[in-house]
Amino acid sequence: MAKLVITGPEGQTERELSAVNTLGRHPNNSVQLLDRIVSKEHCVVEYRGNRWYLRDLGSLNGTYVNEQRVAGESLLHHGDQIALGNTRAVFHDAASAPAPAPNAPPAVVPAVPPPTPGSGVFSAVAPAQPVAPLTSASPVPGHTSSVPTMPPRPPLPASRPLPGLAGTEAPLQALRNVTIGGAMMESHVRTKIAAELQQFLPERAVQDLEALRRDYEKLRIAYELQRAVGAELDLDRLLEKILERSFDLLSADRGVILLFEEGELKPRCTRARRAGPEELVVSRAVVGQVVKEKVAVLSSDAKLDPRFSESKSIIMTGIRSSMAVPLLYRNELLGIMMVDSQNPNAFGEKDLQLFTNIANQAALSIANASLARRIEDEALARARFQRLLSPAIAELVVSGKVEVKQGGEPRVTTMLFSDIRGFTSSSETMLANDIVQMLNDYFERMVEIVFKYEGTLDKFVGDEIMALFGAPVSHPDDAVRAVRTALAMLDELRRFNAERASQNKNSFEIGIGINTGDVVAGYIGSSKAMQYTVIGAPVNLAARLCSAAHGMQVLIAETTWNLVKDHFEVRELEPIKPKGIAQPVRVFEVLRERAANAGA
Repeated sequence: MAKLVITGPEGQTERELSAVNTLGRHPNNSVQLLDRIVSKEHCVVEYRGNRWYLRDLGSLNGTYVNEQRVAGESLLHHGDQIALGNTRAVFHDAASAPAPAPNAPPAVVPAVPPPTPGSGVFSAVAPAQPVAPLTSASPVPGHTSSVPTMPPRPPLPASRPLPGLAGTEAPLQALRNVTIGGAMMESHVRTKIAAELQQFLPERAVQDLEALRRDYEKLRIAYELQRAVGAELDLDRLLEKILERSFDLLSADRGVILLFEEGELKPRCTRARRAGPEELVVSRAVVGQVVKEKVAVLSSDAKLDPRFSESKSIIMTGIRSSMAVPLLYRNELLGIMMVDSQNPNAFGEKDLQLFTNIANQAALSIANASLARRIEDEALARARFQRLLSPAIAELVVSGKVEVKQGGEPRVTTMLFSDIRGFTSSSETMLANDIVQMLNDYFERMVEIVFKYEGTLDKFVGDEIMALFGAPVSHPDDAVRAVRTALAMLDELRRFNAERASQNKNSFEIGIGINTGDVVAGYIGSSKAMQYTVIGAPVNLAARLCSAAHGMQVLIAETTWNLVKDHFEVRELEPIKPKGIAQPVRVFEVLRERAANAGA
């Protein structure tokens, strides 16, 4: 007596076969399959000339016997495995079953072993979901009176030939578009596997042969992927190599790596085996399950044809098999890897385990590349900010403890301008090399003083220095710090001039102007050249005070004087009317710091 043991969305059933048996979704079939991916009239199993045959009836997604698509018809043998959409069946023929060996005990079909603690891999299949596809390597029931409740999971292969990176059938092409979760996408999860950690038992503790084979597979994948990606630290090139290697190891048509950027999953690398205007639609439901549960998912996906919205039984088109796996690094979800195939039965559970191992190694490589990039970016940022800020403040900015906004923000800031009096005329008698050496030595000394009081170097303009106190880092006494910086700059210049005089070199003087007010601070410039600076009327007034100052004189405006008058002795000068400012401005010359505050 011949029969089919069928496992589908409704569970497992056993059907006796007559001479002619039709299988399909329509109720008029001998065997109705409540599978939305199966065609109405899918295939026929019939008995002719003492042999059983399976004939496909031109189904949209095909019929597979032992993972081979049936073209026309196929001769059936005892134990053959049949796949139709998400339904699986095992053909039993008692007449052709091999006889048990003499005195041998009856064959017992092994049940699926439960997950063992520490094994790292387990299969979780929802009761209403179909099991993973069977393969020709799976054990076949050899005793007709014993029917398994669920086909056993085949062990991972101990060795699988791996073609080289150039072994793909055609050069991989980038996909033109990736869409996450279109409204016209339907997905049916077939299998999901919990993400596993790369943990290995000591050699003495290994007693399970299957666990040993799984561990070997993890190590093999780690070795092959590491050999492929090498020490690549450029993230884009790394992702390309990871997908290329995935295509070598899996029968995938398309693939994508999505990484989290600003809290959202975004496609970072895509590949397609065939050239052409490829598009990949990723199921939002599958992505959501991978993100939420951190599991690897094997599913059948289909696009819905909006022209047939009244009947879902005929709107499933372009059935495909897809796998999505999490990229986990130290339990942090970096993103998702996904591959698919137009063959609805292209992937099985062992492929999902293989893809999970690839993802584990890929996540480690991605994390290393991201860390290297972050270190490089921080080094560049540190070098850039150390040219503007004192080392301590620069470290706060680089570490993120102090934010520097690019768009600009209002801040109360004290601006200090300093320039050399009569520099243009005096430089006419100097050699260019002497001018450069003098300015470099002068700027080095002045910038050290600015940083000492935790000011920000805004810019050099010729012989002019512009410094900020209160942006990007503010202190309660920024105005006091600015004035102390000015007096220290005069003292340092006197020492510098004394050194130059001992070398028979000419000396020079500087004038300094300081003002405090509300400005906008931030990065300003073009996309290719950005500079941190401040803009506003108080900046212009500080520059005008610098121009009005005589040699070795520090002038401050009234706003600054109100903030520092308890710390410094000043002398009020005649109001000045700077260019571009309508009303006369009160001006104060700073003489010295008050004795009670000196050294504070």
